Amino acid sequence: MDTPKATVSRRGFVKGATATTAALAAAGSVALDDLFGHAEIANATEANQEGEGEKVVQGYCSCNCASRCPLWFHVKDDEIQWIQSEKKEWDPEVPESKFRACLRGRSVRRWINDPDRLSYPMKRVGKRGEGKFERISWDEAIQTIADKLKYTYDNYGPEAVYWTLGSGVYAVTGRPIGRLLGCTGGYLGYYGTYSAAQITKVAPFVWGTKTASTPAAIQDSDLVLCMGWSPSDSMMGSTGMSKHGYNWAHEVNPEAKYIHIDPRYNDTIANTDDEWIPIRPGTDAALVAAIAHVLITEGLLDQEFLDTHTVGFDEHTMPEAYQGKNMSYHDYVMGLGYDKVEKTPAWAAEITLIPEERIVKLAHELAEAKAPFVGQYYGIQRRSNGELSSMAVSLLPVMVGAIGKPGTSTGLDVGAYSFSLPWIGGTNPCKTQISIFSWADAIDHGERMTALADGVVGADKLSTGIKFLVEYGGNCFTNQHSQSNLAHDILVDESKCEFILVFETLMNDAAKYADILLPDIMRAEQMSVINDGWSGDVASLTFGSPVHTGERFERRTSYDVCADIAEAMGVRDEFTEGKTQEEWTKSIYDGAAAKDPRMPSYEEGYEVGEFHYRNPDGYTPALKAFAEDPVANPLKTPSGKIEVFSEKLQKIAETWELPDPRDVIAPIPLYTPGAESYEECTDELPFTLTGFHYKSRTHSSWGNVEVIKQACPQEVWINTEDAAELGIENGETVSVFNNYGEVHIQAKVTPRIIPGSLAIPQGAWRDADMDGDRIDKGGCINTLATMHPSPLAKGNPQHSNIAGVRKIG
Repeated sequence: MDTPKATVSRRGFVKGATATTAALAAAGSVALDDLFGHAEIANATEANQEGEGEKVVQGYCSCNCASRCPLWFHVKDDEIQWIQSEKKEWDPEVPESKFRACLRGRSVRRWINDPDRLSYPMKRVGKRGEGKFERISWDEAIQTIADKLKYTYDNYGPEAVYWTLGSGVYAVTGRPIGRLLGCTGGYLGYYGTYSAAQITKVAPFVWGTKTASTPAAIQDSDLVLCMGWSPSDSMMGSTGMSKHGYNWAHEVNPEAKYIHIDPRYNDTIANTDDEWIPIRPGTDAALVAAIAHVLITEGLLDQEFLDTHTVGFDEHTMPEAYQGKNMSYHDYVMGLGYDKVEKTPAWAAEITLIPEERIVKLAHELAEAKAPFVGQYYGIQRRSNGELSSMAVSLLPVMVGAIGKPGTSTGLDVGAYSFSLPWIGGTNPCKTQISIFSWADAIDHGERMTALADGVVGADKLSTGIKFLVEYGGNCFTNQHSQSNLAHDILVDESKCEFILVFETLMNDAAKYADILLPDIMRAEQMSVINDGWSGDVASLTFGSPVHTGERFERRTSYDVCADIAEAMGVRDEFTEGKTQEEWTKSIYDGAAAKDPRMPSYEEGYEVGEFHYRNPDGYTPALKAFAEDPVANPLKTPSGKIEVFSEKLQKIAETWELPDPRDVIAPIPLYTPGAESYEECTDELPFTLTGFHYKSRTHSSWGNVEVIKQACPQEVWINTEDAAELGIENGETVSVFNNYGEVHIQAKVTPRIIPGSLAIPQGAWRDADMDGDRIDKGGCINTLATMHPSPLAKGNPQHSNIAGVRKIG
């Protein structure tokens, strides 16, 4: 689909950006939306109806997606023939009863039958990372793992054992590794996630917890402000009204004003006629400060709400110990404290590239709205200064008193109405934890990592580096972690990490680093139950049955393998408690159902297959009780109020060790560009580089499926004017590079990205000769992403990068 040509230079973009928004509404969306949500079913005769010689098996899409849609596998001769994802009977008056998986979920058959599917246990025979293995027996694999684990405990202790996050497997028995390691001696734990470490860490300091209204609140809003929130990109499935909940909101509330603030004209905007305000990546806190300046100087604040429900916005609500020091947010905005710079719209326009007059208008729109809904998503906080950015955005509804009222939210994330279904777990006797983003550092120099400098929890410092590393269902080593070339160098050094166990379905990039490589069975090939993700206003449960009648080749479930390792370690009974995997599934489910009357019995669930439950109350505005009576319903902060100034954060700022001046922990949401910001761009590396979630993958899951790659090729987005200056044509292969690596990738030349920035979808599989030129021809953004963690959460800064781009040849 053709896209309009850019008509403004990078300098002129500041003045003319919003004028081009309406023209961009035609920038292409229908074809992609058909591919990923609404096209008629290929090969289908009638939903849920068996064809000749077929049986229909209930299953679901099990990856780390907001929806986790139900699927019906049409099986003949013990092989999947095709996949049905649309229910036969649905009530047009109940939108959630009609759902359809995206192309990813409908491609499970291709994943199951992939030629690179692992079939036998193997051990490494080449150099680590080279991907050379030989087949071994299960007995040899189990005994080798048990011997290496015992050796590690005996010589280094439990802090030397670690397992990484794996988001490719979701089910109640989907992560038995932690239970195994808890039974055998313990392991170094982790906190946070790659996706949301910064917002999850900082929100409790301000709000006491991370809470937000569900998308259903939009039906009562008159202004919907989407801060980096694109449901069409990150919430594609339809099970829980996630993406479709947003579209539904437009249908039931077409009179509301919908505004997106984002570096990209994302697919949600392209599927609507919403307004786009382009913003320079990483500058959201500057925008908020300038909006605050307008609200303060023009008397548009809800002062009564700030006086009764907050701490530290103004001097008179500051904690007593910090009064008279110009440390309130008001004083920061007005240039009376901190950097002594007044945060005017003109100041912010230079930083954000949003025109001054549009910032002023945005402040007026926020103040004049009766029910503004502010939705922040995770891209804003997935930066080197992400904690401060996240804090700032959540102040937008606070300043105008739009908390707890119909149609409003907290500016934190987007809420979900869900079933609670725990996973198999256990007790870890080792209480030491690191940030989930710090495992590579803990391999490289763990014995030097401390609480004050590196965020170690449960101990003043680590006693050792990681020596025994487990990766299960995540492809995490290079395709989720930053600075892939450095991660590679750390992983291949056998003097650091002495043993790596990988349990995967495919020969992906992480699998190549295994010393022992084990073949997993996919969720569609075993009995399993899953609940909804974080998908909006409809809770869901799906009860999956195996599509095959027996195990294929020598693949085994992770639960059974862990039970055998436990037996080799002498703790099988402790691990299994006498239960099979299916008995564990039923036990976990029955325990959850006993606490939730909405949930069917286990037996009824398997009879029905899939189950959806819409909130009978519609929705409840986040913090409704607190807003109505903050004394009777205090928050879980020390003051019981929204802490715009956090005394706890101030004390952390005074005690933690942050030797890099770009790293800032502050008690209020200051604007600081952070590491690898636009201020560090050079003539050689003139662009900021961000990532984004992409239709073709859930993180790296589905990254192997060719039909999906064809539908959505891996591309680097570059503004039309920037491409013209470099002589880059749409569709040609270019080199994107920085100090950390180089990728070769197809160029997407488009006006749908702010000038001066590049964007690469995250999760693509790295494809590089690591003994040769190390150029990644798979287009993995983590080849170019910094390993410099955020200061408070020590979280993933994937969107904080600078880079150059050039033609190849």
